Amino acid sequence: MRTVHSLKELRNILKAYRQQGKTIALVPTMGNLHDGHISLVRKASEAADVVVTSIFVNPMQFGANEDLDSYPRTLAEDQDKLAPAGNTLIFAPPVSEIYPEGLANQTKVVVPEVSEGHCGASRPGHFEGVATVVTMLFNMIQPDIAVFGEKDFQQLAVIRKMTRDLMMPIEIVGAPTVREDDGLAKSSRNGYLSDTERASAPVVYQTLTNAARQLEQGRTDFTAIEQEAQETLSKAGLRPDYFNIVNSLTLKPATVDDSEVTLLVAAFLGTTRLIDNISITR
Repeated sequence: MRTVHSLKELRNILKAYRQQGKTIALVPTMGNLHDGHISLVRKASEAADVVVTSIFVNPMQFGANEDLDSYPRTLAEDQDKLAPAGNTLIFAPPVSEIYPEGLANQTKVVVPEVSEGHCGASRPGHFEGVATVVTMLFNMIQPDIAVFGEKDFQQLAVIRKMTRDLMMPIEIVGAPTVREDDGLAKSSRNGYLSDTERASAPVVYQTLTNAARQLEQGRTDFTAIEQEAQETLSKAGLRPDYFNIVNSLTLKPATVDDSEVTLLVAAFLGTTRLIDNISITR
């Protein structure tokens, strides 16, 4: 496994693989890798000959007052985790390699509709930053396949629409959320939780599963279910950002006619923002 930091070196290596007829998969990450990320790499290694994992803490997707400066940079530890997971190449560029003219002068990619609401409403500009950097990674690496986690459900929807609308010849693969034994979705930001907060965190998944069970049993008063879920989270000491029941494809509010439904949640536990989701068929 090799680690490269420049676009020129990356393209030279990938050119050689393509000349050998090898297929290439990309796993975009911001590093500080956990088992969820590693599951994406393993899935990618099953689908392609060459796996490129990008490690780049993208400043464009962080808002003012978010954790850009404190976000963990753990390249050495990430290398140790990726080597046995079937990864071929790490692309870990500096910010200057991705945004040589600075963020203010960077062309941006905007994905309408699915970027709106939910995390898009709470984090203005976030999905613009995600769509822009992923488009750049797609152009730099030109993968046949790209693998993203389903935990970031809205992000996955944004990437799928962007890829489809811009007619990129890339297969987008979603991988199931990896969870701790108590149900908490694995996340790099879980490391911010204190011991007390960590003990409370599983209520997010518990609230999701309880609401999903009610939908599967035929309950259709979606607004009431959403309100009850937010009250449950508040009573457990969390500060709900949103709890939304949506059409799984459009991410618009679900109706009684929707058969494929996703429950989306974001809540603050202390200063840590946790997100999760469950999709069901009614």
